[in-house]
Amino acid sequence: MTKLQRIKNIFSGLFSLAFSLLILWDHEDGFELIMLVLGFSMLIRSINSLVYYFTMARHMVGGKYSLYLGIIMFDFGVFTLAMSDIPRIYIVFYLMACHAFSGVIDIMRGLEAKSYETPWKLNTTHGIVSILTAIICCIFIKSKLILVYIYAAGLIYSSFTRIISSFRRSAIVYIP
Repeated sequence: MTKLQRIKNIFSGLFSLAFSLLILWDHEDGFELIMLVLGFSMLIRSINSLVYYFTMARHMVGGKYSLYLGIIMFDFGVFTLAMSDIPRIYIVFYLMACHAFSGVIDIMRGLEAKSYETPWKLNTTHGIVSILTAIICCIFIKSKLILVYIYAAGLIYSSFTRIISSFRRSAIVYIP
């Protein structure tokens, strides 16, 4: 990880920490804030992925992955921003699905890193916490306040792990 990426991760972690504190402070409009930030963050990530594809990745092996990821993330970002008129139960199901999916992906990344004998505990722990967040949201699906607190707690945990991972040394893989 370069120094610029480390600084970007630290600022991203601090921004998500500030956003989670804003959600905790103004929990009445918590769902609307969550949907806005999720939608805009997906749009920004999709635009970054599409720009990366059109500038570099289209000439690389496996570069179409960036194109597909950018298109899918753009669709999910627009879908998330368009969900303001939908009943809250569908929004909760959408958030639970996002947490469960990201948790499964993080666990798979952790297990892959373990097979390569690289640090894997942080990814696996993050994935387990995401899946537990989805399960707890499923249990407390009727209470709006508890769901906002659960999402804010998950966001605080995610921001701390992002800040911690930016201070860790990067492993260099040598192929003999």
